[in-house]
Amino acid sequence: MTRPTTAPHHDLTFTMGREELVIHRRYEVLSILNDFMLGLWFAIGSVCFFYDGTVKTIGIWLFVIGSLQLLMRPAIRLHRYIYFKRLPDEQHDA
Repeated sequence: MTRPTTAPHHDLTFTMGREELVIHRRYEVLSILNDFMLGLWFAIGSVCFFYDGTVKTIGIWLFVIGSLQLLMRPAIRLHRYIYFKRLPDEQHDA
């Protein structure tokens, strides 16, 4: 279960029974998870190159996925600094 929190910096809080997982600085956590997955794709893809046939093709696709994921790194950083803010509805306020 996820519940919004009123803590500063918009922390995410996940309640699991009697335990709570609080994620601070969610963009940094997202960036770390992206880097971890990126390393995983390239490591598995590298091992796949030791084999021929379908396994090598899987390795090529993992390198493509990892390369596309490299593009996500600057997107995450940019989204951290630039975001949309909802403006009041002028028709509703009049």
